[in-house]
Amino acid sequence: MNQKDKLGWSLEYRNPDTIKSLMPYWEWFYRYYFRVKSDGWENIPDRQVLFVGSHNGGLVAPDMIMMMYDWFRRFGTDRLIYGLMHAQVWKFNPELSKLAAETGAVVAHPKMAIAAFNQGASVLVYPGGAQDVFRPHCQRNQINFAGRKGFIKLALKQGVPIVPAISVGAHDTLFVLADCYEMMTKFNGWGMPWVLDLDPQVFPIYLGLPWGIAFGPLPNFPLPAQIKTRICEPIMFEKYGQKAANDRKYVDYCYQQVYKIMQRELDILSHEK
Repeated sequence: MNQKDKLGWSLEYRNPDTIKSLMPYWEWFYRYYFRVKSDGWENIPDRQVLFVGSHNGGLVAPDMIMMMYDWFRRFGTDRLIYGLMHAQVWKFNPELSKLAAETGAVVAHPKMAIAAFNQGASVLVYPGGAQDVFRPHCQRNQINFAGRKGFIKLALKQGVPIVPAISVGAHDTLFVLADCYEMMTKFNGWGMPWVLDLDPQVFPIYLGLPWGIAFGPLPNFPLPAQIKTRICEPIMFEKYGQKAANDRKYVDYCYQQVYKIMQRELDILSHEK
């Protein structure tokens, strides 16, 4: 495995100096561009946790970045946290992937999450992935995990609480009109290749900068919409351990519990002025 391929597969790329150098830029966007309102940080316990988020705003995911800024301004770089980033995202832009790795991103794989926990870090995951971050504007206030339950198994195996991290507002930094993935999948089956030969899992049509109207999961420059973020109270389960993680019915039960709590909190946040 060469140096390029190792990106995301090692915890050692995290660089506190890179994080500190980005803080002034993040602060400007936080205070003046997105005018972020954030609360609930007192809910974070003094122990390792699995943060489970719901995010919006396309590949840029500005609510995620603003939440990262909030973490670092409150806890500095000494309290370790790593974020799981979809494996395919690492292949689009090597320079951005390197920057992501230096700010604490690793490949979204159980191996890397477990390695982070073993190092004493907390972990941040957005289970919904591309389907979540590019969900249509009409679904902006709906939690979407895309049916993925690996994060539940991870929390059960590691014996850590889940702390929901929700947000509203970033869905207005671009306007996703629809997802044409099913149609594009048919075209792919007929011989039309995916860009970079990577299945994007979504194929949104959206309005936003700099394209005006964009087709596909293209990067964008976010519009200056106000973002509100909230850290919710930790969710503890009745049972933990490998046996609990292997119990499909129990995993489904825990999944529904997390989903319902996060949807309720998102409903509350979206109706607050």
